[in-house]
Amino acid sequence: MARVAIVTGAGRGIGRAIDDALNARGFDVAAVSLEDHPETVMSGESGRRRGYYCCDLTELSSHEPLLTRIAADLGEPTCLVNNAGVTSLSRGDMLDLTPEGYDRTLSINLRAGFFLTQAFARRLLARPAPAAPASIIFIGSANAEIIGENRPDYCISKAGVAMMAKLYAARLAAAGIAVYEIRPGVIRTDMTRPAQERYDALIAAGGIPMQRWGEAEEIGKVAAALAEGAIPYATGIHIDVGGGLHLHRV
Repeated sequence: MARVAIVTGAGRGIGRAIDDALNARGFDVAAVSLEDHPETVMSGESGRRRGYYCCDLTELSSHEPLLTRIAADLGEPTCLVNNAGVTSLSRGDMLDLTPEGYDRTLSINLRAGFFLTQAFARRLLARPAPAAPASIIFIGSANAEIIGENRPDYCISKAGVAMMAKLYAARLAAAGIAVYEIRPGVIRTDMTRPAQERYDALIAAGGIPMQRWGEAEEIGKVAAALAEGAIPYATGIHIDVGGGLHLHRV
């Protein structure tokens, strides 16, 4: 039986790389994005299928219809990758952050992911346990712990994602559904491009022990390994993929 995964925020960057990695590992992948792409089932790597679903996940009423469409097109999914997210509308003094900017970031990065995961978990629990590993993967950030004073709403949202992953891990463990969090560091994407000079300087100054940018494909490989069950008897853990950025050095 084909394994089916959902990847949100899959239009580009890390989401697209995760989509590619899962497809290459034999998953049929439902790529969900707010960007307007054709909603068709496409041929992917290794003969696996892809479906593209344009959806605004902040509209909570869209979640159940989305999951139902994916199941009808590709089969019931056993993996959900919560990748959809945004950075702050603007970077600057946290004393200037507006309620509108704060609400936007938390609505997309935290609220939408919580309720999509809730709907996905209910569907998993309502049917017999799948033969293949079932998993939920949250794409968090090094900013779950590392402070970025110029984007406080983003940091707060990612700290919330870290706790959300642990909560779902605790709730779903007895059902054999593993929950993980991946915390990317400085990854080369459209989201980080506006801060390229700053991150180049950080790397040059030794702020990242591996002394280079990370690539979206590297996050994809980690997500695919987790989805395949490569780390058994583990749930509620996070994996730092940031070249050692998270290491505290004195």
